[in-house]
Amino acid sequence: MANPRRNSYSTNQSVDGSFQSQTQSSSSLSSLKHLLKKPHALPFLLLLLLLLTWVSLRLQYSSRFRHQQLGQDGHGDDDSKANLVRFKSGLPSAIVKDKRGWLLDPVSLALQFGVRGGAVSCSQVHIGEIRRGDIRGNHRHYSCNETFVIWGAKTKFRLENNQMDGRGYAEVTIGEDEVVVAASPSGTAHALVNVDALRNTYFVGCQDDAEVF
Repeated sequence: MANPRRNSYSTNQSVDGSFQSQTQSSSSLSSLKHLLKKPHALPFLLLLLLLLTWVSLRLQYSSRFRHQQLGQDGHGDDDSKANLVRFKSGLPSAIVKDKRGWLLDPVSLALQFGVRGGAVSCSQVHIGEIRRGDIRGNHRHYSCNETFVIWGAKTKFRLENNQMDGRGYAEVTIGEDEVVVAASPSGTAHALVNVDALRNTYFVGCQDDAEVF
């Protein structure tokens, strides 16, 4: 037979514990409210708000930056086959450091983002433009590797790739608001085609003096 006195004691103990917990929570909340009412709490609140804003911006930037590393607008696999990486010409971007615009080192940036077979140094540099409907390149170099920076207009970049069925080359389209760093290893054919209706394509070609193996 159950002991009613023990049950009554257990119930009272549970109620007392719950009451003490609520009392402690209420006391902590009151202390916090009292602290926030003091004049010296304002700098603390501003600092906390600034910290939360910074964390939020960093998370947004990291998310967009990771997306960029995987390839803008879902181009990741095609960009890998064409041996290039693309960046936005405006913020947020890995190549835009301030409001003046973008600035980059093509050789180190290609290595950083895993673009293979590019120039190991800029022994020879070519800077040029491609007018609407025109093409440059469409050739291969047997005595050097080449790294490109391409920007300014809607442009097709083609790179010889024997793993591509049918055509024998990979082809991607660069947007007018993008900056691309691409590499063409020694002996690999490449071409740049301006397919923009209005703008000119601009590019830098950076070549080394690599030996042919």
